[in-house]
Amino acid sequence: MAVSDIVQEFEDEQGHVLYKMKTHNIDVQATQSSGLAPVITYWIGDKEITEDIRSLRFSPRPPSSYIQDYDEFQSMLYAKEQRAINQLYERMSIKPKNMTTGKQLLWSFFVMILAMLPLFIAIWWFK
Repeated sequence: MAVSDIVQEFEDEQGHVLYKMKTHNIDVQATQSSGLAPVITYWIGDKEITEDIRSLRFSPRPPSSYIQDYDEFQSMLYAKEQRAINQLYERMSIKPKNMTTGKQLLWSFFVMILAMLPLFIAIWWFK
């Protein structure tokens, strides 16, 4: 079994070879490219480990069957992925930040009216 940049091999007291994750200190970044889905990349410091994560997740043998702390690692990674995606969508949102609930409702109503304005003009023009 190949050991990657994120998985380390060690022996227990009985001499059995076991595997565990090297670190849980992974940064997750989400960026938007030309499609609808965000692109998620994984980093340890300045080194990108996206391919290591993908090869581990999509390996024929389930990683949780041989890596001791994989379930904990996967839940940590999932939380970081969700946080990165939410931060990406917050940066891309046209909604102004730090608004009260009433102002958010007015803003949503204004955007809806603005989006429907061409339809209102077309209905009024062709009446």
